[in-house]
Formats: sequence, C-alpha cells, structure tokens
Amino acid sequence: MELPIRLSKESREPIYHQIEEQIKALIAGGHLQKGSPLPSIRLLSKDLEISVITTRRAYQNLEHQGFIITTQGKGTFVAEVEETMKESVKIASVYQAIEKAVETARRHDYSLTEIEDIFQKVIRSFREKGE
Repeated sequence: MELPIRLSKESREPIYHQIEEQIKALIAGGHLQKGSPLPSIRLLSKDLEISVITTRRAYQNLEHQGFIITTQGKGTFVAEVEETMKESVKIASVYQAIEKAVETARRHDYSLTEIEDIFQKVIRSFREKGE
C-alpha cells in the first residue's frame, strides 16, 4: 500500500514529524480505517527516499501516541483511535496551516489587517463556488 505522503525537504519541520502529521491526518480524516495495514518501515523509506531510521522514528512516535500498532511478524496497522483524538488532530492541522500562512504573509510585510482581508476574500471565493 502506498501512502499519499508528500515531504518537503525545504521545510524546517523534521521529515519524521512530517510523516507523523500526514499519517495522523489520514487516520483522522477517515482515509485510513482501524485495522488498515501500513507499509513496512523499509518499504515506506524506499518509497519516500529517506532513511529507515527516520521512518522508524515516525512509526515509533505514532505507536507511542496510539495511532498505530505493530504486531511482530504480521506488520503495522492503524489502531482504534477515539473520535476526540481524531477531532483534535484535525483542529491542530488546520490551526498550523493558518498559522504558517500568517507567518508567510508577515514575512512579506503584510499587516494583520491586510491578512484578515485576504482571509475574508479566500472565504468568500469558497462560498461563491458553493463549498
């Protein structure tokens, strides 16, 4: 199984953390259900062209947080995750995305008022599309 994970080598966020966050988002969003098999550490490392150590760290962190379980000889699977945990992952993900957007705008010398105006325009455009 190939996971739709996209890594950014330019990001200041460590690669293992990018993997963790994207797998959590796939679980929280319902794209990966309880019991779904995940690729082995070696296979995911090969697919993403990163070290086995980096992938192992992401999997260990996800297991520690209760998102995945590994059974010796059988593989790694999505664990049963409570709805409250899924919801907090979704909220954190959206919050971080908006925070990054604001940081980008601030680096381009936009004021907070100008950023709010841009945000409102984006929201309006989504409403106009009927979303």
